[in-house]
Amino acid sequence: MLTDLHNAIVKTTPVFDVELIRKMNQLGPRYTSYPTADRFSDTFQVDDYKKTIDALRVSPRQLPLSLYIHIPFCASICYYCACNKVITKDRSKAEVYLSYLKREIAMQAALFTGMNRVEQLHFGGGTPTYINDDQMADLLAELRSHFDFAPDDIGEYSIEVDPRTVTPERIQRLRGQGFNRLSLGIQDFDPVVQKAVNRIQPEEDTLAVMRAARDAGFRSISVDLIYGLPKQTLASMTTTLDKIISADPDRIAIYNYAHLPHLFKPQRRIEVDELPDPESKLQMLFLCIKKLTDAGYAYIGMDHFAKPTDDLFLSQQQGRLQRNFQGYSTHAQTEMLSCGVSAISAIGACYTQNEKTLEAYYERLDEGQLPVARGIGLNQDDVLRRDIIGQLMCHFELDFGQLNKAYGIDFAYYFQKELSSLGALSEHGLLSLTAGSIKVSLKGRLLIRNICMVFDAYLGQKQEPLRYSKTI
Repeated sequence: MLTDLHNAIVKTTPVFDVELIRKMNQLGPRYTSYPTADRFSDTFQVDDYKKTIDALRVSPRQLPLSLYIHIPFCASICYYCACNKVITKDRSKAEVYLSYLKREIAMQAALFTGMNRVEQLHFGGGTPTYINDDQMADLLAELRSHFDFAPDDIGEYSIEVDPRTVTPERIQRLRGQGFNRLSLGIQDFDPVVQKAVNRIQPEEDTLAVMRAARDAGFRSISVDLIYGLPKQTLASMTTTLDKIISADPDRIAIYNYAHLPHLFKPQRRIEVDELPDPESKLQMLFLCIKKLTDAGYAYIGMDHFAKPTDDLFLSQQQGRLQRNFQGYSTHAQTEMLSCGVSAISAIGACYTQNEKTLEAYYERLDEGQLPVARGIGLNQDDVLRRDIIGQLMCHFELDFGQLNKAYGIDFAYYFQKELSSLGALSEHGLLSLTAGSIKVSLKGRLLIRNICMVFDAYLGQKQEPLRYSKTI
């Protein structure tokens, strides 16, 4: 058994080619959707969304739902943050927000009558644990009154937790309220780095929350780290990684900090000269991959790692893995319905995004309308390319024959230009290209965004490179 697990890790561990990464590192999308969110338009509105749902209703195959609930509030600002959030210590604002959120939930649920089976739930933010026990219980009761939730042993019900906002007792109550997976924001244990990003989070508080989650019977514990933060060094990252490995979470996400102060105002408080240089960031990435895989974690893709016994890894092995706005997750065969300010849904052949400010969100609901602000309807080419990019991001290979059968195309003819571009990537050893398939190499896994960009029909249509982070 141990040998099998070791072999599984070896087969998925990317090869780190520093020179190639230096050469090919460029600005590009993260592909949490395709088309990417910057392609959404305000010409796509509620009526278009409803037509998409009507089409699902007559579909021969109706999928269960993956619900996302956005709680935007935080008590303090973390300087690196790129999330949609509201910084306030006025807890009454959460009460007002929840009253509107429940109205949206009821309106959305009415559209999915008869198609309301839920197999996945995720509370994100902001800080979902900003709301108190009673508010959480009330919100969950509202959701259960409108949707049919799968049993605990089938469904994945997760919540993001800021360890600074909860006690071990609160963790026990969250499990009792039905959550079975926990995601903890840590970012870095080093107090110097924490001070530089305005997130002071004592190590013992975080570890106490993790112990409480184990005691409460959470099926999976995930932690988030960031490399490339101000004042981080290889030495400080080594210490943090050692502590994380010792804490033994089931999943670890290690995100590359993208400094985009023109898009995210909190990042303007970060001193640029305190950021690691690009070469140091590459070494940090190599350090993370080596230490985690040596410790028995399998590389899932991009920034995610999981134990070989965890459902995230098993989902990848069984073809159930998906990539969406929460990163990699299980339950690929679902419709993603998202509620709350700025929340993005992926329903059928469309994406929608809610209003981004509380004022606009409340105004739309006061008018008796769903708070959809923009979106995009996918044509057949979009759906095909979304499938291709999703398969590459999640499983690192494509079978042309399966795509030909599913979409009624001749892959080699349809993607002549793309295959020509992939030939150059093949010469660099990023993938193997045959008459019937693409298989991404271990060297190519770290540059999967570059490979997916070949299939992005929207890139180059307009010049907006500052929206994207570097691919590595």
